[in-house]
Amino acid sequence: MTAARELDIVLFGATGFVGRLTARHLAEHAPAPVRIALAGRSRERLEAVRRDLPGAAADWPLVVLDALDEAAVADLAARTRVVVTTVGPYAKFGMPLAAACAEAGTHYCDLTGEVLFVHRSVARNHEAAMLSGARVVHACGFDSIPSDLGVMLCADAARADGAELGRTRLAVRSMKGGFSGGTIDSARTQALEMRADPETRRIAADPWALAEGGRPPRGPRLPARGGVAGVVDRATKASPVRRDPDNGHFTGPFVMAAFNTRVVARSASLLGYGDGFRYTEYSDYGAGPRGAVTASVVSAGLLGAVGGMAFAPTRAVLDRVLPAPGEGPSEEAMAGGRFRMEVTAEATNGARYRSVVAAPYDPGYSGTAVMLGQSALALAEDDAGLPDASGVLTPATGLGTPLVERLRAHRFTLEVERLS
Repeated sequence: MTAARELDIVLFGATGFVGRLTARHLAEHAPAPVRIALAGRSRERLEAVRRDLPGAAADWPLVVLDALDEAAVADLAARTRVVVTTVGPYAKFGMPLAAACAEAGTHYCDLTGEVLFVHRSVARNHEAAMLSGARVVHACGFDSIPSDLGVMLCADAARADGAELGRTRLAVRSMKGGFSGGTIDSARTQALEMRADPETRRIAADPWALAEGGRPPRGPRLPARGGVAGVVDRATKASPVRRDPDNGHFTGPFVMAAFNTRVVARSASLLGYGDGFRYTEYSDYGAGPRGAVTASVVSAGLLGAVGGMAFAPTRAVLDRVLPAPGEGPSEEAMAGGRFRMEVTAEATNGARYRSVVAAPYDPGYSGTAVMLGQSALALAEDDAGLPDASGVLTPATGLGTPLVERLRAHRFTLEVERLS
């Protein structure tokens, strides 16, 4: 990467809801020497965001540009060491900037939750970024940092014991908060594209679509524990209500699993989790009759909402009740947010490992702003400690342990243990 750049970090999309939260986080936590600019389409709105920021942020430069202006985004990439962007849907607006960063040797991170966009980014940008030394790190928010880092912690612990991972699963034990309007808009865009093109449906349905080299050969089968065999390898399907093999709770689909599992699969292929590695995610709805009913009702509603995105009549109804891009909850509502996720992995040495990823933040808003802001700061400040990698990467492969340490400093729990 070229060292002499005018800026260290440019936040593109600073006027959106999550963009404003990320700008505030950077203003409050970025060290003084870090040179930060705000970028977006409207100078007036950028000035309004900057006026609300504390301290030295009052002097941050402003950059006005359109995401689809290839010359403008190439100029932006050449001026800064890191670009962090919240401008989605990324399938519509993201590729020119990601490609410009890959070619200019500029580190990049975003909030995409779109399998198709990342798949295209790998095809278009991976080789260019490897040549330039850029880290193009997708999915640096609630999509998919908790999943990716949680599995990475288990893989590191197993590797320290001379083992590889086999069946691995993530359970969402608790979550309070919302999904941003931008996330919903991205889901809507991808659903429409998948409905129109069978090839995109095939890509989205492939759990190894983002992995280098595709699906690895199946390794030695591990003995099933309890009901685990009914949970594994269903990352691409709408799972019915099941029982958690660890605690007997009723479980159902996790809305973000269809993306998170692909990101984790890419990490597994790049970091070598093992040929027998298989991964799935689900939500925990509790025990007893209440847990069974909650799992059934919530799962049916979730699957109906996801399916409804692709059809005009149901999409029109959903658009009236779901948050629009740029909208978000009040400060009071976000203050009550939280999430806790547990990854349980079986390893080739017969041991089991469990990691916990949790935080007292609204996952889709304030929590995502912390994760994205710290990802950008890690790219700008931790270059010597980051994984020795370039190309189109994931949080685990592009940011790794330095990001874990940064998040721990901001009230995140990231811990792992070997189970008896």
